[in-house]
Order: sequence, then structure tokens, then C-alpha cells
Amino acid sequence: MKDIIIALDGHSACGKSTLAKAMAKALKYVYIDSGAMYRAVTFYAMEEGLIKEGKTVDRQLIIDHLSSINISFNYNSKTGKSETFLNGKNVEEIIRTIEVSKFVSEISKIKEVREKLVEFQQRLGKNKAIVMDGRDIGTAVFPQAKLKLWITANDDIRVARRYKELLEKGYEVSLKDVQDNVEQRDFEDSHRKESPLVKAEDAIVLDNSHLSKDETLKRAIDLAINAMK
Repeated sequence: MKDIIIALDGHSACGKSTLAKAMAKALKYVYIDSGAMYRAVTFYAMEEGLIKEGKTVDRQLIIDHLSSINISFNYNSKTGKSETFLNGKNVEEIIRTIEVSKFVSEISKIKEVREKLVEFQQRLGKNKAIVMDGRDIGTAVFPQAKLKLWITANDDIRVARRYKELLEKGYEVSLKDVQDNVEQRDFEDSHRKESPLVKAEDAIVLDNSHLSKDETLKRAIDLAINAMK
């Protein structure tokens, strides 16, 4: 079996990260959360006053600050999970909040932000044996990936999943807020000028609307093993 790059793309709340993490664990591959990188940049911008609720993103200021942003991933042996660090600070939990989610797509539109993060992502994948999920992994980051999966699910199911996830983490959000956020991100991700969310021509569609996590993982692993031959 040869080492390969596995790229998972799709809209928000379709289970990409959950599946990517499970695949990496099963295959003993490295998991890279590209979405966490954009969330970390968004959180940095919010903390530095470069973006505020109800106000537009100060694009130039964010570009000027890019050299001050350092993102890394550290494995937590206690939880068995990889955690996101921003300039040495663990931000794994806070970057998943609905407040950060509101601005991620806007930050992702900025060409210079994408260029910086894509360069970083490509360096991480130089030795292959990685699973990376996002919105342009199979089209822009790793167009040469041996296995590309397009993960999808029914819109109502995606909203329900995200709502449940946030409630379980203790966040007070309404179902309407989550639905609005998912719809907004779907539109912005698909219509942005820089690397819009589109299915790669050679991507395999995996609809998990009515599949359990175990069923989804089995299908994905079968596809991965076949691609490694």
C-alpha cells in the first residue's frame, strides 16, 4: 500500500471533519483541519478589532497583520485529538463558536489569506499520508490528491447536526441562528471569487444524510484502500 493524500470537501456541517479525523485515525495518517486555520485567522481579526459585529471586514488591515499570525496544531494525548493553537494559545474551542462562524466565509474571500494558508497546507502535505478537509482541498490545495471525496448531506440534517453540536458544547444558540449561518456560509463559500467551493471533477460523492458515522467511515475507508493500491 502506498501513502496518498486524501482530500475531503463539502459545505459546512456535512460531517467532513468528523469523517476526516476518523479516517486519519483508522489509516494512521495525519489529520489536518484546514477550516480551523481560517477560523483562527477570523478569531485573531476579531480579537484585534479588525472585524466587529455588524461591521465590514477591514481587508487591508487583516492583510497587514498576516505576518503576525502563527497557526499550529498540537496533539493532546489526554483527549486523543489535535488542537489548534494561535500564536501559542490554545483556541480549539473558541474558534468553533457561532460568533466566529459568522465571519469565517468573509475572511476566506481574501486572496492573501488564502494564499498564506494554502502555502502552509501544501507544506504539511509534502510527505503525503495525510487527510485534509475543507472547501477547496481537492481543487486548489491538492488537485493531485489520489482520493477526493465530496461529502454532502440534506440541508435540514446539516442544520440539525450543527445545532446539536453547539448545544452539546454548552453554547446558547437558536435553531434559526444556526440555519441562517449555514445558509449564509453555503452562499458565500460557493460564490466567492477566490477558490470557490465546487466539487472537483474527479471527486467521489459520499452522501451521509442517512448513514451512521460508522457506515460513512466504512465506505470512505474502502475507497481509500482501493486508492492506495
